[in-house]
Order: sequence, then C-alpha cells, then structure tokens
Amino acid sequence: MQQNTGLVEAIILEIKDSKKIGASFNKHDAICCTPILSKDLSCKVGEVIIQNNPDNPGWPKRIKTFFEGKNEVVNMPPLSVDINSTGMYYLYFMICDPQLKGTIIKGRTIWRNPEGYLPGKMAPLMTFFGFMSLAYLVLGLVWFLRFVKFWKDVIQLHYHISAVIALGMCEVALWYFEYANFNSTGSRPVGVTLWAVSFTAVKKTVSRLLLLVVSMGYGVVRPTLGGITSKVLLLGLIYFVASEALGLVEHLGNINDFSDKTKLILVLPVTFLDACFILWIFSSLSITLEKLQMRRSMAKLELYRKFTNSLAVSVVLSIAWIGYELYFNASDPSSEPWEIAWIIPAFWNLLSFALLIVICILWAPTRNPTRYAYSEETGADFDEEGVSLTSSVANMPDMVERKERTASTAADHVLGLGDDLEEDKQE
Repeated sequence: MQQNTGLVEAIILEIKDSKKIGASFNKHDAICCTPILSKDLSCKVGEVIIQNNPDNPGWPKRIKTFFEGKNEVVNMPPLSVDINSTGMYYLYFMICDPQLKGTIIKGRTIWRNPEGYLPGKMAPLMTFFGFMSLAYLVLGLVWFLRFVKFWKDVIQLHYHISAVIALGMCEVALWYFEYANFNSTGSRPVGVTLWAVSFTAVKKTVSRLLLLVVSMGYGVVRPTLGGITSKVLLLGLIYFVASEALGLVEHLGNINDFSDKTKLILVLPVTFLDACFILWIFSSLSITLEKLQMRRSMAKLELYRKFTNSLAVSVVLSIAWIGYELYFNASDPSSEPWEIAWIIPAFWNLLSFALLIVICILWAPTRNPTRYAYSEETGADFDEEGVSLTSSVANMPDMVERKERTASTAADHVLGLGDDLEEDKQE
C-alpha cells in the first residue's frame, strides 16, 4: 500500500564532475546511500550520493521517477533542462533499490546546442567541409580551364586526376549537407550519410590507386601496367570494402564517445592496407627513379624526385599525426580536449587535398606533354611484367640502336636540353 515503491534516478552531469557521484567511506567506494552513510554524509537512504558542485549550484542535476503501488510501468514526464556552462555532459540512469534489478528503460533524449543539434565534437566539421567544398571548387575550376586550354595535349593520366578531383568535390559537398541536415533536424539523414560514406571510400581508394600507378610510371615511362594490373585492382577492391565497412560503422551507428575501442576490428584491416600501399608506392618509386637515372631522362627524373619528396613529407606527417591521434584517443575522457577533436579527421582531408594539389602542379596539362608523357625509348625498360627477356643476345640490336640514338643527341645533353628535345624529335 506504499505510495512510492521504487526509485529510478536520471542524473545529468558534466564529465569533469564525475567524481562527485558517490563517495569514499572507510576506504570503500559507495554509489548509493546506506543507513550508515546517511549519518556521516547527510544523504537519503536508497538514493545516489551526489556531492554538489559549489561553483555550479544545482549540479550534478538529479531527476527522480517513482514507481507507485504495484505498478510495474512508470512514465517519466517530459522535462527540459537548461545547461548554461560549456562542457561535455552525460546522462546516467541509476537504481539503488535491489528489487528493481533488471529494470528496462526505454525512451529518447534530445540534446541541442545553441547553434543546432550537432554535438560539440562535430559542429566545427560542418564549417570545415563548407570551406573544403569551396577549395575543391576552385581547384576543379582551375584544372578544368587548364584541361580545356590544352585538351589536344592531354594524356591518360590527366583523366585519372580529373576523376579524383570530381570525387573529392562530391565527397566534401555530401558531408557538408549531411552535417547541415543533422544540425537543423537533430537526426542523421541515412540516405545522404550512406552516399557520403560511399563517396569517401571510393575517393580514398581511387586516390591511393592514383598514387600507386603514378609511382609505377604509368603514362610517363610505361604505357600500361602489364601483368600487375589485376593485382593493383584487387588491392583497390579490398581497400574499398574495408574502408566502406569502417565508414558505415562510424557514421550510421549511434554517436557514442566511448565506442572507439569497438571499432578496432575494422580499423586494423584499413591500417594494414594503407601500409601495403605505402610500401608498394615507395618501392615502385625507387625502381622508377633508378631506371630514369640510367636512361638520363633528366626532365622526368626531376619530376619524380619532387613527387618522391612530397610523398616522403606526407608520410612523415602521417606517422606523427597517428601518434598524436593514439595519444588523443587513449586520454581520459574527463580531460579530453573535445573542443579540438574535429581536427583529427580534418587533418587527413587536408593532407589528401595537399597531395592532390602537388600532383596537379607536377602533372598539369601543357603544350609540351612529352616532358612527362610516355615515349618508346624511355618505356622500353619498364615493361618488365609484360615482356619476358629470352636471351641477352636477342637484345643486342636494340641496345646498339639505343646507343646510336643516345650518341646522336649527345650535343643536346651538353647544352642542357636533354630528353625534352629528344622526345620532341620522336613526336
């Protein structure tokens, strides 16, 4: 016949006040108030012990909901709570009555910041992707004008670069609209989010494949990839699947600040495949530079040296940032600088955009595409996977012919004109 037969407490607190929940007594930690603790801590028996914050009276905030009589269901009335201090806040449902063990809580909570529904960690990303959309638009416009101006002299590689720029424009635009919709409605648009995740996975895959084929000298020192085309495509397909799965789990699930460890199973394959790309890219660059040096193709050699230096800088920055990211994720949430958490994903977008700009500058369409386009003489030594050498004797006429060609242009090398004039003659 008791009016109140059970208590469920909803407690809202800032993460830095988490130690104000419960108390230590005789070297034992307690969350709920007992008859013994009530004498020393001035708490009510059967309720959660809360030490009020003197700097913010009334916090942590406690909201009580009682079961009445023999009722097994109780509805918590709608309630609005105003938060006047910036910080990371959490909502806990706590029960001290052992008879209520196994209680199921169903419902919905709505969180809103002054600028919209985006969480504090994600709000700056909307502005970031807005600026990235403008940056990709400017890059795409400049590249398009250059492409149209020298459209008769473009090579196959230019089409691949154009595809990466287009994918990047779609990716950042979709993410901007996804965050803008989330911020205005309070729920993530599943369709837009799915498209944004898919475009991100495709763009990351195509970007890595572009770096790989450029490192192999595709379109510059070899007309095709030969027998390794299937291996390159297979690696790209596996990377796309792994990246897509990770993106779906990260962005289509519930937003949980403590769920990073559960993603480890999906993060490891992506990390391993990224390492495979890096190793393959630099091993291919090493072979390409060695062959260009042997052929004394100075223009192409200088081009690939600049490309190699840019990649090396990006790898060093990536390793340093990964170390910082591990430190950031391993830090205690109560001391986590959540205000700058958006910089973690933003860095990778900026790095990939910077690499794309470098490639656009180095391989920009010009009136003289032979500066980096494939020619038969420089390409002969690079079709290693497609051509099998049966004997050294069979190559003697070709070697003599190449020596004669080299000798005929010796004066050009002395004057510093090098292979550019030689390739113009062949054209």
